[in-house]
Amino acid sequence: MTFDAIQAAVLGPFVSHIDLVKAAILGVVEGLTEFLPVSSTGHLLLMEHFLGWGDGSFGKSFAILIQLGAILALLTIYFGRIWALATSMFSRWDATRFVIGILLAFLPAAVIGALAGSAIKAHLFDVRIVCITLIIGGFVLLWVDRLDLKPRYFESATFSLPMYFVIGVCQCFAMIPGVSRSGATIVGAMLFGADRRSAAEFSFWLAMPTMVGAFAYEAFKSRHELADANLTAIAVGFIFSFIFGWIVVKTFLTYVQRHTFALFAWWRILLGTAGIFAIYFL
Repeated sequence: MTFDAIQAAVLGPFVSHIDLVKAAILGVVEGLTEFLPVSSTGHLLLMEHFLGWGDGSFGKSFAILIQLGAILALLTIYFGRIWALATSMFSRWDATRFVIGILLAFLPAAVIGALAGSAIKAHLFDVRIVCITLIIGGFVLLWVDRLDLKPRYFESATFSLPMYFVIGVCQCFAMIPGVSRSGATIVGAMLFGADRRSAAEFSFWLAMPTMVGAFAYEAFKSRHELADANLTAIAVGFIFSFIFGWIVVKTFLTYVQRHTFALFAWWRILLGTAGIFAIYFL
């Protein structure tokens, strides 16, 4: 028996358990950060870089598949409202109008993602960019909190059609890792007249086609990698992503009604600063 075979036999069970712990931690991070204005992609990239969790079953295919847990958490909570919207969209103009608004908001990201997604990943998925955008995004949230905004919209279904499209344009900035999809859409909605709660709620509605589309596209592109993936680790990451995504979706709207974005802003600033320090001084 060769040394490699002996090493695999002795260490194999321990490596397997370590992989499951990694999967659970990454699933928790995905679930907690996907719908908060802190950038789930940025957090996962930093963890993969500094903890060395970007290889093997914890590479691209793993990160893609555990997103499904967070997506399903959102769809589960909103299922009743989605069903009501689907069954009334052809008979009620307000429902039809809201569906059109969601599609208008989804359109910019769909076009830019299809045309430039590969180039963005090749050139912008860098931990230094993540740290910088985390810090900048944190200060943007603090700035928005200090503005004396006068909301005109208090329900996400009543935004104007041009406003839906502009929010979708804002979402495109989140293709830069560290910006945050929810953060970009919430800030965009608030600057154009939404109150904090309706802005956060529309970020959930827009997440549905955006995340499902991105997941389907990436899963199809990575289908050969997925065939060799560690299904047990993926299942663990999926479960934790679902649980913590469900918790965030259930609590976030209530939180933003009563609090500012300061907690998320300072977390972004501290994490980005710590990342830069680690890159250049450790």
